[in-house]
Amino acid sequence: MSSASSIRSLLFAPGNDARMLEKALESGADAVVADLEDAVPASEKGRAREIVRDLIAGAHTETLLAVRLNAVGTAFWEDDLRMLSAFPPGALVLPKATPEGVAALGVDGPPLIGIAETAEGLRLAYETASSPRTVALVLGAVDLGLELGLEPRPDGQEVLFARSKLVVDSIAAGIRSPFDLVHVDLRDDEGLEAECRLARSLGLRGKACIHPAQVEIVNRVFSPSDEEADRARRIVRAYEQGRAEGRGVVSLDGKMIDLPVVERARQVLAASERSPSDEY
Repeated sequence: MSSASSIRSLLFAPGNDARMLEKALESGADAVVADLEDAVPASEKGRAREIVRDLIAGAHTETLLAVRLNAVGTAFWEDDLRMLSAFPPGALVLPKATPEGVAALGVDGPPLIGIAETAEGLRLAYETASSPRTVALVLGAVDLGLELGLEPRPDGQEVLFARSKLVVDSIAAGIRSPFDLVHVDLRDDEGLEAECRLARSLGLRGKACIHPAQVEIVNRVFSPSDEEADRARRIVRAYEQGRAEGRGVVSLDGKMIDLPVVERARQVLAASERSPSDEY
């Protein structure tokens, strides 16, 4: 995977449940993460590795198949890494990501998606994102909130700093915008959509999911709407016409259009025309 820029939905499924993994791959998610960490009890770790190994070996799908291994320093991560070195997935997802954790995985192998879910991981997110193997960051708000003593709010203000920091650190490091936190209430579609829209307004460009039913909402919200794409085309046309007439700034619908506005419009058009499977 040379680029992860168009992934919107990152769907996690337990590595010890073959049926749930297959359903995840059929869900329409841009990327599926076979989870060897939190979703798998210690007694099931070995079995989960076998199921994930067979899934990787037999996978025939355009969906990006990633694997979340256990955190570096735990009793399980070295066994995970040995299996994944022999059967490399499309990407590795690293929990409790830090620069030291990324370095422990070595310089070769699949690209990394790091979960910032500790105070140290959040503080050093830029350094983690700057690793040549790192292609994206994810906000792990549950563990982070526990460590920091955060209390969930309906407006999401308790993680505003974390969201914004990951956006700034990702862009400064030259990688894609991060994935937003998991929406844990599986029955709250309205809340999920509102949370996606808030995250998108803050510069995040995708979201972690824990159930296939969340995928449609996430993919839709993190994609340009027809109206957004149409306005972007009008902006580009108006600007190009103005440039042909010798003007660097034009007006459209009473609003000033200059180069930064045009570049944003071009990004919208690129996103509306790009398929995630084009990148793998």
